[in-house]
Order: sequence, then C-alpha cells, then structure tokens
Amino acid sequence: MNDPEWQKDFARYSGKIDNTKNEVSEARFRDYGLLKYWFRGVEKFTPWVRKIHFVTCGQKPDWLNNNNPKLNLVHHKDYIPHEFLPVFNSSLIEIYLHKIPDLSEHFVYFNDDFFIINHLPKERFFTDRIPNDIAAFRTNMGRSLWSKCLKNNIRIINQKFDKKEILSRDHDKWYNPIYGEKANLTYLLKPYHSFITLRTPHNAQPYLKTTFDEVWQYAGDKLTEMSKNKFRSPEDYTQELFRTWQICRSNFNPYNTYQDTKMFPLVFKSKKAIKAVREQSYKLVCLNDNQHIRNFDNMLKELKAAFNHILPEKSTFEL
Repeated sequence: MNDPEWQKDFARYSGKIDNTKNEVSEARFRDYGLLKYWFRGVEKFTPWVRKIHFVTCGQKPDWLNNNNPKLNLVHHKDYIPHEFLPVFNSSLIEIYLHKIPDLSEHFVYFNDDFFIINHLPKERFFTDRIPNDIAAFRTNMGRSLWSKCLKNNIRIINQKFDKKEILSRDHDKWYNPIYGEKANLTYLLKPYHSFITLRTPHNAQPYLKTTFDEVWQYAGDKLTEMSKNKFRSPEDYTQELFRTWQICRSNFNPYNTYQDTKMFPLVFKSKKAIKAVREQSYKLVCLNDNQHIRNFDNMLKELKAAFNHILPEKSTFEL
C-alpha cells in the first residue's frame, strides 16, 4: 500500500483507506514485513514444490531474487481480463487463478498471511493426486459482507448438486471419523435437504485446475458479472465456491485439516500466535491482520523474532 502507483489507482476508485470498513482498511493492504519467511518456509519445509506463482499488481520486494528458477512473478494483467483492472478485491483475484500461465493441474493456493512453519510432505495436500480436504458443515448466520458471499456460493452449489445424492454417494467421505467433533453439524443436518456453508479452514488450499474450469462453465455469467466489483461486495462469490464444488464432485480425500493447521486472529491471539510459530506447534498457520491490534509494533517485533528463530537463514529467493 506504500507503492505510489497503487495509491493512485486506489484513490481513483475508492478515495481513501477507511479503517471502519474491513474491505478498505489498512490491514487489508499493508505489508508487515513477514513475506521473506513465507519463502524461507517453502524452501526449508516443502522442497518438493515445482513452481511458486507470486501474484501482485506489479510490486516486487527489494529483497526478492526474481532470477530464482522456481519463481514466476505474475501481474494481475497476466491472467485477469483487462476490463476488470485494476482490482482491490481478493475474491476476484482468486476466481481467475486457473488462468495463470504454467499453473499446474495440482496446485496449492496461499494468501500472503499463510505460513509453513514445519515440514510438509506433498501428501499433506494430495493423496493419489486427489486433494485432501474436510467435508463438514458449519453455521453461517452472520450478516457481514463475507457471510453474504458464502451464502452466494451455496446458492450455486444447491442449484447444481443434490445434497441427499452426494452424501449418499460419498457417505464414507462426509461421515469420516477423522473429522471428530468438526462433523457434528453434518450428522445433525442429515435430514436437511440443502447444503449449507462448509467449514472453511482459513489456510493453504489444494485445488485441481479443472475444478475452476468446471465452475466457470456452469456459472461463468455470474462470475463475470461479479468481476465488475473492484472492491469486496456482498454480491461476490469466493474461492469457497470452487472448494465446495470440488468436494461435491468427490474430488477429495477425507483429511482433518484442523489437526495441523491453525488460524490466529492477531487482534485477539497474538501471544498464542507468536508461541505457536516459535514452538512450531502446527505445520501451517494463518496470521490474520487487523487494523485494531494493540501495541502493533511490539507484537510485530516479537513475531519476527519467532520466525527468525525457526527460519534464520536466507532462502535462495532472497538477494
């Protein structure tokens, strides 16, 4: 958000940063200096990765070695139709991911606040070339913008798929004991005829590129209309549409992602997040920023120290 070109485009379409609105708050766009640890984590803990497609609207950190053969710098204009640019809506950036040049059929999607902090084999994401995921329902009674988007997703899912048929066909996948208490609502809602929002572990997500092609073939008109929303909107669809579609198509293996994944809202759980990173308590963590974090500078200093404790050495992605 300190890039002059980005600021100019942002001001043209939005006006200013507004910390009373999540979709245009400072926390939505600021860089808090942890990205190099993302690259260090990938290199140390997932050496099997073929290619990293690093998506921005043109920025490149000064320290980034763009000559690394595993790195592909992707500009929004490289895969999002020109008429929808510039864009400040992460949901729109996500729905076109399958258009990234040289993207593998099997890929894992990360936000920039998802970090690998322990060793991860490729089998964590794919078993026999099929994504690992959790098929379990959650409540979505909220009225927030995000809750409305999740309901939009499920509306399309219910138009395409018959819940009774899907859960009968894949009974052992939906009612797998590996999910533990995370599946309680799935059992309770067994008589209910419609899908509701699935549990959404806020962390790295494995996908098949063909899943995106299928969703676009079915709902391309709605996704194209959504693409006009340069900022998050209650009319949006999100990547959860593609994830849920993938599950309903039976393109997943049962896996309780909560067993090695944790999302930490830094506004509430910064100390727990710092401890988890330092002790490598999980394989993957999400460090969710918020504009109202108290003692932000001190928190960030401690968080960087924790990362430097487990990932002290430069990666080959750094100059």
